[in-house]
Amino acid sequence: MQINIEYTDTFSGEANYSWVKRSTVEMPENATKRMILRRAKKEMQLSGTQGVTSKSGDMISFKPYGSCTILFVTFGG
Repeated sequence: MQINIEYTDTFSGEANYSWVKRSTVEMPENATKRMILRRAKKEMQLSGTQGVTSKSGDMISFKPYGSCTILFVTFGG
């Protein structure tokens, strides 16, 4: 399974995209949400960072505490 990662800034709590870091990573087909998020955070140098995670359909979002940023993980080709 391929995951697409976007890490960007926020303005008023919404994604702003004044800057963005993107990456694509291969994951096993049976990867759990936790495994996927750990890999995405590692890819964006956010390992060990705590925040709020939410999942909606084929997307996971992660908002780190104390930072005006957001991480999006989407699944697919």
